[in-house]
Amino acid sequence: MNREGWLYGLAFLLALALRLIQLGAWPLTDVEASSALQAFHLAQGLKPALGPQPAYLLLTAPVFFAYGGATDFLARLVPALAGSFLVFVPSFFQQRIGPRPAILLAFFLALDAGLLALSRQAGSSILAITFVLFAWAFWEHRQLPLAGVFAGLALLGGTSILPGLIVFGIAFAIWRAMGRKRKVHEGQDVPDDSAGDRDRAPRAAGDWKSALTPLLITLVVFGTCFFLAPRGLGAALQSLPAYFRGWLTPSDVPAGLLLASFLFYQPLTLLLGSTAIIRGWRSGAPAAIGLSLWFLVALLLVVLYPAHQVTDLGWAVVPLCALAALELARHFDVQADERTEVAGVALLSILILVFAWLDFSGLSWIPLSSHDGTWRAWLFVVALILLVVSLVLVGFGWSPRVARLGGLWGSVIVLAIYSLSASLSAGGLRAAHTPELWSPGAYPAQADLLMSTISDLSDWDRGYVDSLPITIVNIDSPALLWVLRDYPVQVVNALDVTSAPPIVITTVEGDPSLQAAYRGQDFAWRQQPLWEGPPFLSWYDWSTHWLRWLLLRDLPQTPETILLWARDDLFLDAAPQPSP
Repeated sequence: MNREGWLYGLAFLLALALRLIQLGAWPLTDVEASSALQAFHLAQGLKPALGPQPAYLLLTAPVFFAYGGATDFLARLVPALAGSFLVFVPSFFQQRIGPRPAILLAFFLALDAGLLALSRQAGSSILAITFVLFAWAFWEHRQLPLAGVFAGLALLGGTSILPGLIVFGIAFAIWRAMGRKRKVHEGQDVPDDSAGDRDRAPRAAGDWKSALTPLLITLVVFGTCFFLAPRGLGAALQSLPAYFRGWLTPSDVPAGLLLASFLFYQPLTLLLGSTAIIRGWRSGAPAAIGLSLWFLVALLLVVLYPAHQVTDLGWAVVPLCALAALELARHFDVQADERTEVAGVALLSILILVFAWLDFSGLSWIPLSSHDGTWRAWLFVVALILLVVSLVLVGFGWSPRVARLGGLWGSVIVLAIYSLSASLSAGGLRAAHTPELWSPGAYPAQADLLMSTISDLSDWDRGYVDSLPITIVNIDSPALLWVLRDYPVQVVNALDVTSAPPIVITTVEGDPSLQAAYRGQDFAWRQQPLWEGPPFLSWYDWSTHWLRWLLLRDLPQTPETILLWARDDLFLDAAPQPSP
């Protein structure tokens, strides 16, 4: 294996480790559990109603079946593997973007916060992205049967595939229109039916036929889960109305928060990618222009989509990473006789930026409106000015090239460390789960404690766990059903007064009739972060609100409490029941 192969292998191992470590440490959210439950029921031989993301359902159900059960880890395993293999896609496009940018892109894809978060979520978003890009890659290399297979898997991506197809269609149409306009401007003919096109037509038709058969076979085999779930194909068709219903459903996520997520999680790729866009349009570089069209159309579509979520930005993250790789690859040309000078300037830049960051971090504990807060803010600005002045002096007194390379690599190293930290947070790899913009919803705060309590009650009464029947009253939470998946569960809108189930779970209001014969315990369930903050916050309080989240991931949350009611006779200290 050559050096490039080893580097791709290293990127894959890095991506795999980040996606598998503590993959099942956190309970599934309602969004994740809704799909995981369907896959679990499929593995049990049931016939549940399938949601509009069959790729995840039909690929995860065999995993549950082979294991003989379901866990949080297994529920997220297929997306994690798909996100890991995504790093091999750049190797197929080396001729278009170059070997070095392709290798850098592999590492960008492995470490990006958004892609890492999507890979660690139970859903089809990362599956759609990975399958589409592999289908494109194999088509590019004339491996048409494999292109058809991955295209078939991509079409099973449900609502996640439609934005990608729309983005590719619009970006390609703009690209073709720009190409024709450029030829007309240069005085070239724009033939509509040239001889070359006629020569390529049979070949294109043959290509489509070679890919179409594997595509249809894949749709039938995987779309029906090896003919065990014929309704999988119908679920794929449901994605069309499900996606377009989103155009009528407003989201509670402001568009500004979508744009700010790039600054919070991907400052390095945003800086390098923006520079590549400007440079590409000024120089007319085809790769940069094509990727910029992809990025801008994807970003605009997410912003305009009324039901948008931050997790919808996956289709925009990939081209931004590619643009960043193109730009970073241009700055590896450090000559042997200038390495010491460049390293010195880079070290100076790192020291100043680290000082500025440490000063900025102190603002999380000091209100900006205070005297100390004002001084720290000014000191942060002065540190950045000092960095600019230092680079200007190096450029005038030494070499502009040394100043540019040293300043850039110093900034890249510092921003790379920050981006890695943000990726670990977005992927849920911190010691305690933190509120993240890339989260698929509110995580159940005390799911493990709830399960431990129910298991103890079941063990005391029946001698083994997973045996007591549970009644859930007026709580709509797929995550709760997922946690209790091994128990016999009944969901009702109101408790029958003539029944006395062993365990009842209700909202915090509870049921007064349960207090006589039951013992209750409250548990914190879904906790929704207050991203906007309370409406009465002043500008200074609002700034501190966001600073504490950016630096400490500390954010006020609105808790939801549920009550677990256990019948008195389940406890070891219960009084013996009188004999009839």
